[in-house]
Amino acid sequence: MLKIKRVQQIQEYVFEHESVSLDDLGTVFGVSKTTIRRDIRKLIKEGMIQKIYGGVAINHAKLESFNERKTRNPVQKHLIAKTAADYVENGDVIFIDSGTTTLEMIRFLKNKQVTIITNNLDIIVEALPFENLNIISTGGILERDTKSFSSYNKPNSFEKYNFDKVFMASTGVSISNGVTNSSPLESEIKEITVKGTSDVFLLVDHTKFEKYAMVTYCRLEEIDYLITDDLPDESYQNYAKENNIELVVTKE
Repeated sequence: MLKIKRVQQIQEYVFEHESVSLDDLGTVFGVSKTTIRRDIRKLIKEGMIQKIYGGVAINHAKLESFNERKTRNPVQKHLIAKTAADYVENGDVIFIDSGTTTLEMIRFLKNKQVTIITNNLDIIVEALPFENLNIISTGGILERDTKSFSSYNKPNSFEKYNFDKVFMASTGVSISNGVTNSSPLESEIKEITVKGTSDVFLLVDHTKFEKYAMVTYCRLEEIDYLITDDLPDESYQNYAKENNIELVVTKE
């Protein structure tokens, strides 16, 4: 196995299990403890993983809180959310993913008759005053940093929902790594939601391109609509055309 691929798989394994010993990592990846130490040194330097006695663990302090992300690029998020909400029709059953941009959609849906399934606490609270918005929570354990529900106890039953449209958030987007997220605990719901729906909308501002987080929850070609605030470079424009992705750039 190539080193770069092994390092990526190690970080995914650590995020899945939260903490692991060096012996376990050596057994799982079939390499010596010396090799494992060398691989995790790179991950520790990046800050997403921290060293603990006998092994490594997720560096939870590195995961940005929902409130910290909420204050970044507010104008762009507002415009992206408004554009996304224009695609929602009365009677639609939609999924709104946990994210600071997707949260902004509620203010533009408040006059529509819509059923919203969501994994985010703030989205539920924002929608609460509007009786025309029927809200269904995915349930599970509340992650306070991200204000999202994770560890859904029966994720496969989530497939029973026939969504008309889903609106997804992302920590980073790239052609090579796809659509990624910082919290592996949220990723299973995201993955199931995208695979089970025909109209998938990705809401990301221009700062998210050419970046990636720890977990890839879908490939970029699985997206149907990519809504952003600025036209991405030519490689993304060509990729969108080749994969029938509608690239939507917001207007003020």
